[in-house]
Amino acid sequence: MNLLLTSSGLRNESLQDALRDMVGQPFGSANVVYLLTASVAQPGDHGWVVADLNRVHGLGWREFDILELNGLPQQMVLERLRRADVIYVQGGNQYHLARSITANHLAADLLKILEDRVYVGVSAGSMIFSRHLNERSADVIGDRADLEVLGATILEPPLGLFDWYLKPHLDSPDFPERDDTWADDICGRADFPIYFIDDETAVRIVDDRVDVVSEGRWRFEC
Repeated sequence: MNLLLTSSGLRNESLQDALRDMVGQPFGSANVVYLLTASVAQPGDHGWVVADLNRVHGLGWREFDILELNGLPQQMVLERLRRADVIYVQGGNQYHLARSITANHLAADLLKILEDRVYVGVSAGSMIFSRHLNERSADVIGDRADLEVLGATILEPPLGLFDWYLKPHLDSPDFPERDDTWADDICGRADFPIYFIDDETAVRIVDDRVDVVSEGRWRFEC
C-alpha cells in the first residue's frame, strides 16, 4: 500500500518527487483518477478545487479522469478506480466522503484496489483512513458541525487502517485559528495520536513504514 496524505495537495517539489518515486514510472505513462466527492459537500467558492485540479493535470498524465463516488453504478466506479495508477482524492467534508464510501459499499473493494495503486489524499481525502474518524473524534477535534450539516449524528470509520488521526492545515492562512494553541487544546482532549500537518507537508505510508515528507512544519502528538 502506497499512500501520500497531504494537507493541500502537491504544492511543492518534495511532494511531487515523493509521488513520482511511489508511482515508479513517469507521470506521462500513468493514469490518474481525481475524486471530487468530499468537495461537493463544501459550500462556497470552489476556486481552490479548480486550482488544485489544474496543478495535478499539469503534471502531464497519460490519462486524467474525474470521478464522483455517488450517483453511478458501483461497478462503473470500481472499474474507473482500477484503471488508474494513482487515485487522487480531493478535500472538502471528510464525513461526506466517509459516508459516501460506506453508503456505496466501496470500502472492501477500495482497500483491495489500493494494494497495488498509489493514493494521494488532500485534506479530507487524507483523513478517512483513521479508526478514530467517528462522532467522538468530531467532538474532540471540533468538527461536529461538519458532521451535523449532513444530517448525521453518528459515523463509522469506513476504512480504519490507522490508530492515529490526521488533522491538516496547521498554520494555514485559510484557517487562521489552526496554530499551536489550537493543536495543544485538541491534544488535551484526545486519547489517540494525531499528526498535525501544514500545507507543505504529507504523511507517507509505504507498506508498514510511515514517515513525513515536508517543506514546512508538522507535529506528531501521542
